[in-house]
Amino acid sequence: MEKQKTAVIVGVSSQDGSYLAELLLEKGYKVVGSIRRSTAMVHENIEHLKGKIILEAADLIDQESLNRVMIKYQPDEVYNIAAQSVPGDAWSHPFYTGEVTALGPVRVFEAVRHFAPHAKVYQATSREILGGVKGVDRANESTPLFANNPYGIAKAYAHMMINCYRESYGMFVCGGILFNHESPRRSLHFVTRKISMGVACIKLGIQNPPVNELGEPMVDAQGRIHLGDLNAMRDWGYSKDYVEAMWLMLQQEKPKDYVIGTDTNYSIKDACKAAFDHVGMNWEDHVMSNERLLRPTEITDMRGDYSLAKKELGWEPKVFMKELMEIMVDADIEWLKSHNVK
Repeated sequence: MEKQKTAVIVGVSSQDGSYLAELLLEKGYKVVGSIRRSTAMVHENIEHLKGKIILEAADLIDQESLNRVMIKYQPDEVYNIAAQSVPGDAWSHPFYTGEVTALGPVRVFEAVRHFAPHAKVYQATSREILGGVKGVDRANESTPLFANNPYGIAKAYAHMMINCYRESYGMFVCGGILFNHESPRRSLHFVTRKISMGVACIKLGIQNPPVNELGEPMVDAQGRIHLGDLNAMRDWGYSKDYVEAMWLMLQQEKPKDYVIGTDTNYSIKDACKAAFDHVGMNWEDHVMSNERLLRPTEITDMRGDYSLAKKELGWEPKVFMKELMEIMVDADIEWLKSHNVK
């Protein structure tokens, strides 16, 4: 009988980490997930997985904690999903973003190199490493790096270190250059979840909505959601689809980086329209641009060309923007009802 594989997911309580844990459990893996040490007992994305996965306290800024996990479990696969990825926080906390998002992956690579050298490693890279590239409509694996914000620059450093560890130490390390991907498990600080939760609050007439990253109600007294640049364009996919691509990358004989996207491009306005249409409302009556939520620099319009992933991994997206927003709105309506939010 084939030996059960062990996978470590660094950042298991994130949207990607939780979906990946579900996928690996379905495939018969022993799953070890790391969470940061905290007094909080509830991790909503993985509450349903407790008792099915092993949880260990580890942190991307604590080398020894990562070392201990590798020594203890000797994993076959390691997935680093963790990062400081909240867009606004990348600007307000640039030092911390660099420490976690740039140097954190190197700590994971070092822990694997010294204590679990046989493990294959997946590093979550981001479309943001291509942030300011001009004149490129569809990005592929050859598109040059040109990050233009603290988060993207930190991710670009980590991405370049992937190849460094492959060439320097012969390690199996690969990166997924993932375009924006969302789900009902996305943090409320991300625009798609702000839209879906805002729509749900307006539809249900919620008087005490959750707060946004400004610390203000997600829906104001006039029944409006406050967002940044409504014309900003994104290639949006479904997190549950994208974690399958992560797993497929580690099943290959040789490590390689892949662009994962949907090869589509929609504006924030388009996402708002899809979400409000789903509940029979006009988005223009309930959405406004707030200059306090604008990025200091905006990334360029770009689609993710996933043709190499389709050819070599057999992967392609199943869920696209309109259906994604509908899934998220429905989930947030149910969340508000189940939590008795009034």
